Amino acid sequence: MVTILPNRGTAKIKSVLSGDTVVLIGRAAADGHKAPEVTFTFERVTAPRMASKANNNVDDPGAFSSREWLRNMCVGKTITFETRKQGASAGDRVYGLLFMPDPTDDTKQWNLSVESVRRGFCTPKVLGGDTDATENGTGNSVEDYESALQYAYKEATAAHVGVHSPTPLVRKLMNAGDEFQAMTLVDKVKRICTNGTVKCVIEYIFDGSRFRCIVTDPELESAGLLYASFTLILAGVACPRVGNQRLNPPTPSEPFADAAREFVELRLLQRELKMTLNGTDKSGVCLVGTVHHPRGNIGAEILKNGLGRISDWTIRMMSPGDVPALRIAENAAKRATIGVFENYTPPTLTGATEFTGTVIEVLSGDTLMILPSGEVYDDESKLKKVSLASIRGPRAGNARTGKPDEPYATECKERLRALCAGKAAKVNIHYEKEIPMGPDNTEKRQFGTISVGKRADIGETLIAEGHATTQRHRDDDEKSIRYDELVAAESVAKAANKGIHSDKEYKKKTVVDMSDPKKAKTYAGSLQRAGQTKAIVDYVFNGSRVKLFVPSENCYIMFALSNIRCPQPSPNAGAISRGQARPAEPFGDASKRHSRMTIQQRQVDVVITGVTQGGVMTGDLYVGQGAQRRNYVVELVASGLATVDQRKIDYGEAPKDLIDAQTAAQSNKLGIWSVKQVVKDEPKSKSFAKAEERLLDIQISEIRSGNHFFFRVAGDESAKVIDDSMKIFTEQNGANGAPCEIKTGKLVAALFNDGSSNSWYRAKVIEKTDKGKVKVLFVDHGNVAAVSAATHLRPLDIELGTDKIPAAAKEALLALTKVRPLEADDGIDAARMFQDIAWGKDLKARVHGETDGQVMVTLYDSDTDSPSINEKMTSEGMARVGRRDETYTVLDRMGNSDSLAKLMKNLKAAQDKARSSRKGIWIYGEIPEEDEE
Repeated sequence: MVTILPNRGTAKIKSVLSGDTVVLIGRAAADGHKAPEVTFTFERVTAPRMASKANNNVDDPGAFSSREWLRNMCVGKTITFETRKQGASAGDRVYGLLFMPDPTDDTKQWNLSVESVRRGFCTPKVLGGDTDATENGTGNSVEDYESALQYAYKEATAAHVGVHSPTPLVRKLMNAGDEFQAMTLVDKVKRICTNGTVKCVIEYIFDGSRFRCIVTDPELESAGLLYASFTLILAGVACPRVGNQRLNPPTPSEPFADAAREFVELRLLQRELKMTLNGTDKSGVCLVGTVHHPRGNIGAEILKNGLGRISDWTIRMMSPGDVPALRIAENAAKRATIGVFENYTPPTLTGATEFTGTVIEVLSGDTLMILPSGEVYDDESKLKKVSLASIRGPRAGNARTGKPDEPYATECKERLRALCAGKAAKVNIHYEKEIPMGPDNTEKRQFGTISVGKRADIGETLIAEGHATTQRHRDDDEKSIRYDELVAAESVAKAANKGIHSDKEYKKKTVVDMSDPKKAKTYAGSLQRAGQTKAIVDYVFNGSRVKLFVPSENCYIMFALSNIRCPQPSPNAGAISRGQARPAEPFGDASKRHSRMTIQQRQVDVVITGVTQGGVMTGDLYVGQGAQRRNYVVELVASGLATVDQRKIDYGEAPKDLIDAQTAAQSNKLGIWSVKQVVKDEPKSKSFAKAEERLLDIQISEIRSGNHFFFRVAGDESAKVIDDSMKIFTEQNGANGAPCEIKTGKLVAALFNDGSSNSWYRAKVIEKTDKGKVKVLFVDHGNVAAVSAATHLRPLDIELGTDKIPAAAKEALLALTKVRPLEADDGIDAARMFQDIAWGKDLKARVHGETDGQVMVTLYDSDTDSPSINEKMTSEGMARVGRRDETYTVLDRMGNSDSLAKLMKNLKAAQDKARSSRKGIWIYGEIPEEDEE
């Protein structure tokens, strides 16, 4: 609806569209509705057309000068209007006269249209006529006004001013992004303009923080940027967006968008003001800058009235000294809950806003685990996970998914570790967030500022050194109260090209991972020779087993404290999901927590003394410095959180100080010793059947490992009978299978190719496998095979059962020895050595007894006075003597036979020789723990 004006009245000039047209604005309605506006054009005069898309962005001669004179005279001022034509006959505007006080004489009134004609900025629509009327056109009649126009026109033409000059100004608009690059204007202003500020006219207000501007600073004429047109984003402020009614469907304005726009229009529209240009947006077309108004900071006023929020990405471009005023203004609006903050509520915290504690672990470049002061670390829930507020450390990758680390992720975490791991810290919590931790799972995380020692904010230290960046917050996000200091520190780091901001290509430092057993064994010798070595505890698995980073060797190693055993802690979620969880033992978690509290991510001294078969290096660890330096192994034992390895005690290898510490812990009932000792579940004890010792001549028919085999007794009549019987069975039944009952333990006939032809042999079903296969044990030879149930099995005659004819092959073990399994390299070496010594030879076996169906024997490859095969295997480090309790149990149940006692003595001598010579399994000088599992 078109606004209808009275015949005479007063209004304020909102803007000037051209040399003959303005926009009048009235008073806002009491009900809060928008103030009425009307387009008002001078009666009976015309001004040159301004540049627009319709005329290729080129002014008619003198158009800009005409508009600028009128803008300078009356924008923002109250004038008197007199309407001559409006309503249906005038279209969307009002025609009439505008009056304002004469700048040189307040008692007189200027007719702006007449004065514009007198200065050559407008021309009468009709030329010629009576010029005897008053020269300023203040008369009431149309004739007086027309005469004044003609008189003024003659003055202008005579003076050759305005459009009547020989060369009136013809301006061509240049748009940022089309005719010039926005960043070029920023650079030119900083280099050419006085104080780095440029004079511009704000032509249009898109919303409270986005304006259309034209450069009017003559200092940029030499750079060809005078009258450059660009969109300015007000630095540090983001106002609600104004809707667009021209779209289909129209888009509505955001809450308080129109109020913000009107607020800024009233103060900035068509004012010529100085501006500081800070940079551009991502598109490189819109500029970001600050408007300098003589009466104050427009950005702060917008924020103070709740008409906008602080814009995180643009405030970063501002000078740090200009930022506090904006923060103060926004906080004032939040406290008053006005404008866009009408529903604002301060962040609610689930815990204390400030506390002190000890940093237990650095999880990443911006997140830590802290134990609050006064809390007893008796459960992991006592630790608080805190992230540095408004700071983003480079993210670590995920080896399982193949996601690599972000550049400087390792350096950032290491720097944070060096700054605070194990140290007292003061924490100020600013806000909390729900952090996604997987599908349908979130974690409420606290974010705050952490100070350690003389460093008021370790996050600022990370940023200043180029290890981390400030978090890019949304405009309505909570942030650190020191956010501006963080941004300033980041600006300095960027200027210095530090760390993340460096122009150089990032090359991740390669660290050798020696958790692989083969690598560990290869490098173990050099680490042992190095003696005491500096290391950093990277991770704690349990009280005595950790992962170390050795800076001097640039490697990670798995490390276990020697001579002790810590109880098993509770399994982690990963072990449970993989089905590898082992039950927790009493004080297992306490032992692990003690190690986390004492050595997690600290620098320690280690002395490597050996390496296990699994690649775990063993030795002593020292923590602390100077008078506080102590042997951590002794500390664990003395605290009752570890026990001295019984094997070491049995072998007489346990240090006296450890035994003394354990004795003291036992007497004081500390830790583990405070509860009744639970006997670990052991496998069902083996049954031993004593037999009269006898010598047998044998031949080995199958080798299972370095001390496990099957043999046949030379001259055994039952073996000859069954061999002949199975030949007859093969001749009668041929090589075709037949249906038979397949049940574990069932004796059947199984087809086997011995190299000459397929023959049937007695076999016991072990288990069914996939795809119709059956795993069987050939009882007369000792070998195992997987055969087809349909083609390689058939029922066995009843008279051929093992109850009628005993199995020809006997299962046996080398007495008092232990070897590695075939899965290990040393296990394969042991089996090969046993094969070289015994396979295909006539041997003598001294049978001592039987355990769980296995005969315990001492083997000789010649006469019984020579060293036995048991001794030869042990002397080469391929086998070893079992634990003392095991060997004495065997001796006791076998009746303490002289031959077994002599064998044990010889085996120990052979073992000592192998150990001192570092042969076989003793190459690394340690008894591998996993052999006893």
